[in-house]
This record gives sequence, structure tokens and C-alpha cells, in this order.
Amino acid sequence: MDRINLSRRGLLLTVAAGGATLVAGRQAMAQMVYEDNPFQLGVAAGDPLPDGFVIWSRLAPRPLEPDHGMPSQPVAVSWEVATEVGFGNSVVQKGDTVARPELGHAVHVEVGGLEPGRPYFYRFMSGRERSGVGRAKTMPVAGAPLAGVRFGVVGCQAYESGYYTAHRKIAGEDLDFIYCYGDYIYEGRGNRLYGSTSPQENLRTHVGGEVYTVTDYRQRYAQYKMDTDLQASHASAAWFTVWDDHEIDNNWVSDLDQDGTDPQIFALRKAAAMQAYYEHMPLRKSSFPRGSAMQLYRRAVYGDLLDLNLLDTRQFRTDQPCDDRPNSSCEGINDRAAQVLGEAQEAWLLNNLDRSEATWKALAQQVMVMDLDRHPGDGYAVNTDSWAGYRTPRERLLRHIRDRRIANTVVLTGDEHQNYAGELYLDGRNPEGAPIATEFVSTSISSGGDGSDQRPDQEAFLAANPQLKFRNSQRGYVLCDVTKERWQTEFKVLDQIHDRDGVLSTRLKLAVEAGDARLVAA
Repeated sequence: MDRINLSRRGLLLTVAAGGATLVAGRQAMAQMVYEDNPFQLGVAAGDPLPDGFVIWSRLAPRPLEPDHGMPSQPVAVSWEVATEVGFGNSVVQKGDTVARPELGHAVHVEVGGLEPGRPYFYRFMSGRERSGVGRAKTMPVAGAPLAGVRFGVVGCQAYESGYYTAHRKIAGEDLDFIYCYGDYIYEGRGNRLYGSTSPQENLRTHVGGEVYTVTDYRQRYAQYKMDTDLQASHASAAWFTVWDDHEIDNNWVSDLDQDGTDPQIFALRKAAAMQAYYEHMPLRKSSFPRGSAMQLYRRAVYGDLLDLNLLDTRQFRTDQPCDDRPNSSCEGINDRAAQVLGEAQEAWLLNNLDRSEATWKALAQQVMVMDLDRHPGDGYAVNTDSWAGYRTPRERLLRHIRDRRIANTVVLTGDEHQNYAGELYLDGRNPEGAPIATEFVSTSISSGGDGSDQRPDQEAFLAANPQLKFRNSQRGYVLCDVTKERWQTEFKVLDQIHDRDGVLSTRLKLAVEAGDARLVAA
């Protein structure tokens, strides 16, 4: 019997495996009997198309154990998609799949045959167990007239820094999709304490040490995904996910980490991290990892309104200049061979921008494009881990948008643990003429702790950066409402995240009118 391609008519012997038992059966691959709920990591949907989307779950009755409470055997999982939350007679698609031990018993089902531009509900079954219910919308047909699209932007969710109240709040929004810009997990060891001169205790603590192996990364994802606020966010809408650095290691680029590890050794860690990332995200087979490489940049088109380019600013980037420290004078910043996207991804993006027929062109990526002065009043210094540390590729991108007159380009960014909104120029210190594009930076879900409305250097920071129109240091998320006439961004912030009772409010609404990249009050 082929154990990799077992049919539903196959037989398996009884196998005890901690949280689950495989029981021989005539008509099923394996009849599961679970001691604990196998769907403790929730459900998710992602990468919608006009006729469907990916639905995801992972069987893990004991999520934090090395074998996650599952046998080293393939296990049958069933799934359903319905037009009504109660399922019943509204089921429109259903089928069976296999949760394989090689992938941590994760399942990715690429559902098709659905109607465009409408919501659906989905769930999974294994043995006598049933998952929770998720909701996801299919995309409208590319090029079809579309009145509006509404979506959220989230990321940077350090587990130890606070609660995921923002995820619970965004789950209450009626969104077409959610874009996660990265830092879904953090790779560091568990730390009960933080701070040197005034020690404080973290609200929650990572299990285990720094993560290196597939088992380590699986455990870390499991700990994050056990959070029910995060589960609610995933269940509320389809996600488009990309990574930043902490899914592998802080500030990694290409085959380099921050510790100077031999690239061949670091490649092993990357391969483990990429496998675990795929196992836990609602991604299509096109993103299946190949060793220490993974295809994450891709495109989604919402009718005739929004062209969403999802970018990967880590995997193909050259090393950060200036030893990855704020600077503006070291030669590396002007390196003409420097890359942020890599040649292939950059050519793909520029071709998409040239050919797009959508009203709005969005660059959904990770690190800031604005070349902000990070040390106002003390010389000029840029963040060398952002596009500002890579002047040649930054200028090449912005010149292309300007010279080709690609109107209505909006950049969506994360990484900073702050909200920012600004206008993009070739040289932000001399913002002459009309801005080339607009950038919105979404704050973190939890990274950085409670935060504050304004940092002590706020006045000086804004004065030193005329292209910057807004800066805020609270936790939360961003909502984008896009129509033919305007792009409106709403910055949603929480007063605190040290308990689950944080109060959500709208800090500011800013807009960009079609045909004019200047920011205006909404």
C-alpha cells in the first residue's frame, strides 16, 4: 500500500499517538479518535480568487508537544464550503484531503467553483471532531466595474509584548480581505523579564529558546495561533500574507543573518523556517517552499479598482549598508549594485505597474520607502534596513513611477511599530513639485507594548521630515476604503494592550484623491 497516496478505501492499523488514535476502517483512510480537540489552532482562508480561495487548518490536539499529539501517519480530513453560516442545505463545495506528518498535519485546500465577489463559510472535520467556522469572500472578476473595496492591514505581533486585542477588533469589521505585512511570529527565546535599568515582567512568555529547527518553529507558531483573538481575525476574512524578518531571524536578508552565520548553515535554518511558515499560512501550492527558497511575491486584482502587488523585501535583498546602523554618509547607501527586490521581482513589479488598468496600484510590502531623517537635529541619518538605505533601487522605483506617469500608486508598509503617513519624493529632504506616490505605514498589533500617542521627539521629527504628515506610536491596525474617487486610510488605535479590555478608537483618517498623491484630511 502506498502510504503517501492513500485512498479513502485504504486500511491502517490501530496506532496510539498521545492525543489521537488511528483506528482501522473499511471505508476511510483512518478513523481518528481524539483525546483532545485537534483544531486548537483554528482555521484560516487566504489568497482569494474570483472562483475560490485557500482554506487552511492544522491537526494539533497537543500543539506545544514535539509531535503535536498526532501519529506519524497521514490522516484524512474533510471540508465543506457553504453560503450560510449554518451549512445544512447551503453547502456548495465539499471534499476530502490528507493531513500529512511531513507538513505537521497541516492542510491547504484550494477551493474552486465558487461565485465571484461574495462571502462564503467553511469548516473542517476529522474523525468525530469539527473545526470552528471561517468566513471568506471571493474576489470580483478582474476588470469588472467595482464601486469599492475595504480591507485591513496588520502585522508585528510579538507574543510577549501584549494581548491581541487589535485582532479581536478587526475581526468585527466587514472586510474584503486582510493584508498581513509580516512579523507574524518572533524567533527569540522566552523572556520573563525585559528592560535593564527598570526591569519589568512580560505579560506572556515564549515557550522554549530561540527557534532553529522545524519542530522549534512549529511550536512557536502553535503558541501564537492558540490565541483566540488571532483565531477570530483569521476566521473573519481571507488573508494575504507575506513575511518580514522575524519569521526567520531579525534583520535577515538573502543568505545572511545578523550573527554572521555561515550562509550554508543559515540556509538550513531558513529552510526550516520557510517550511513552518508554509505549514501555518493559508498559501497556495505556488508558494510551496523549495529548500531555503520560497515564492511569496504575487499579485491580486480587485475588479477595475485595485491592483495589489504583494512584495518580498527580504529574500532577494543585498546586505544592509553601514553595518545595519542609522547612517547617511557610508558608501554602501549609494551602492549602485544594491537590491531590495532583486532583479526578477523588480522587473515583474514594474511590468505590472506599466500594464495595470486598475484605478489604484498598491505596493503591499514591509519596510518604509520614505527616506526619513531618524536623528533630527543631530545630523541626517536614515534607517539602513529600509528602502532609504538603498538609494539606487529606491530612486529607480520612484523614477519609474514618475516618468511613466503611473498615477494613484499607494505603498502599504509595516515594520516600524508606529503609524506613519507621508508623500514620496526622490529626495524627502527636498520635496519639490508634486509627490510621486503616497505611503501608509501601519503600526503593530502588539510589538512595542502599550505605546503612546506621540513620542517625546514628535515636534522635531515632523519638522525635520516635511514629506511626513502623520506619526503615532500606539498599537492597532489600519483600514483602507478604496473607491474610484479616493483612497481613505483610517488609523485605528488602542489605549493599551496590557489587558484585553483596551479601548479602540479612530486616531485619524487621511485620504488621497484620485490623480493627486497629496495627503488630505478625510
